[in-house]
Amino acid sequence: MKNQEVVKIFNDIADILEIKGENPFRIRAYRKAAQNIESLTQDIESLIEKKKLEEIPGIGKDLAQKIEEIISTGRLRFYEDLKKEIPKGLIDLLSVPSLGPKTAKLLYDKLRIKNIEDLEKMAKSHKLLKVPGIREKTEENILRGIEMLKRGKERQPLGKVLPMAMDILNGLKDSKDVKKISLAGSLRRMKDTIKDIDILATSPNPSKVMKAFVSLPPVKEILARGITKSSIITHEGIQVDLRVVEEGSFGAALAYFTGSKAHNIRLREMAMKKGLKINEYGIFNEKTDRKIAGKEEEDIYRVLGLPYIPPELREDTGEIESAINGELPELVEIEDIKGDLHVHSKWSDGSHTLEELAFAVKERGYEYLAITDHSKSLGIARGLTKESLLEMKKEVASLNKRLRGIRLLAGTEVDIRSDGTIDYPDELLSKLDIVVAAIHSGFRQEKEQMTKRVVRAMRNPFIHIIAHPTGRLLGEREGYDLDIDMILKTAKDTNTALEINGYPLRLDLNDINSRKAKELGVSLVISTDAHIISQLDYMENGVKVARRGWLSKDDILNTLPWEKLKKKIAKTGQ
Repeated sequence: MKNQEVVKIFNDIADILEIKGENPFRIRAYRKAAQNIESLTQDIESLIEKKKLEEIPGIGKDLAQKIEEIISTGRLRFYEDLKKEIPKGLIDLLSVPSLGPKTAKLLYDKLRIKNIEDLEKMAKSHKLLKVPGIREKTEENILRGIEMLKRGKERQPLGKVLPMAMDILNGLKDSKDVKKISLAGSLRRMKDTIKDIDILATSPNPSKVMKAFVSLPPVKEILARGITKSSIITHEGIQVDLRVVEEGSFGAALAYFTGSKAHNIRLREMAMKKGLKINEYGIFNEKTDRKIAGKEEEDIYRVLGLPYIPPELREDTGEIESAINGELPELVEIEDIKGDLHVHSKWSDGSHTLEELAFAVKERGYEYLAITDHSKSLGIARGLTKESLLEMKKEVASLNKRLRGIRLLAGTEVDIRSDGTIDYPDELLSKLDIVVAAIHSGFRQEKEQMTKRVVRAMRNPFIHIIAHPTGRLLGEREGYDLDIDMILKTAKDTNTALEINGYPLRLDLNDINSRKAKELGVSLVISTDAHIISQLDYMENGVKVARRGWLSKDDILNTLPWEKLKKKIAKTGQ
């Protein structure tokens, strides 16, 4: 739980240093460190205990000492002193998504905006337009950012909430008083944003479980404590509700507290037609009140004449009808994935060598890994020159001669320019195994222009995959203004795959667009966009999105062995 605390402080430091006009490399060091800490799959406190902080990519002696100070004291003196060097109102403005440090400083200097409320009022009354360089589009983006900030206080990205929930769940699992335990609610359905965490458990000693729950390290505040239900607020501001139920009702409670409101209403309607009633305690004969089922979740659906419906589908978006007709898809599993097609190495802005990455993915049971380092246009990510890309390709070929059980693919993540052209020539792209294309700048183009830009890239015969297609960053940036229907149609027509990016703040394509893609027969891949080894675990996030999008392994290209995948991605002209 301390990881996010360190991440926030390091990102704030980077913003303040940028406002002050400090060395860009120093700013980037803090941002990179924050990104790498955020992606850790273990608690940073355990790394301190094992004296392994400096094993985190981007963490040297100085940053390691700062992390230790944050963890041991709850604050960082350097950060506190730095905040004194800029006005508090300016610091508040930095929390608005899409409002960068330089623009925030400009608005503060010119208009003396003291807080976000002032900023919102001035944007709505178009007073920001008095500042040179601020246009109507800028005002619109600022207002959208403020709205996102308000929503973000209510809902958090799945990738941030799930690790918190698993920490709490695992903390309770260790208790001998807990017999069964599971996540419930929207988190079990794996929605991309989460309002709160619901946990269900069974125990012969509920009071002991409640005592253990409210005493866990993540607890900042106890909202309520009872014999069978308690609620707390974590240090990150997330509410967690724990219910202890009778073992004979665990399945019914799990079904009741997992399904969306609309899904549960459909189940109750089906029960009524059969002369039954259903609630969190079980499913009962309405006339005799005799309990028919409740211990196992599967039994609730069986009594209603339905096959088990996976939690991710319980949104009343057709899953009931599909279940009745025997048409529920067999959803993709993490074990189905045979390789990752979007990973960065030390050749650009990644933190590991090709060999280190190869061994890491082999341990995960993969058969192949695409090295897709950035192209030359993305200078901030140390994008490769043509010569460097060819050198990387040579290293891939050399490693493949001696690696066993894993194959490296020579690839790249090219930049889609504002006009839709690519920053490497086709002759060079034709020499690669896999080419991923993405937008990294010009996010605010008009819908028609942005759509044409992506469409033109997809028509390039050497582009295989469009990465993070809508460009959204949950809680930070809305997706590009795209004609998604046109994007999907062109993807189908050109045999270009679209990526489900597992990075926690992206999850892009989202579940809705992934399902649309499936229905249109568009090829999809699930990738991690990993820059450090621990981020390879983001594949699970992508799989969860795919499951919510009703996708089976047959809909995902990287469930195929490489030789079959290679044929599937081949485009006319290659």
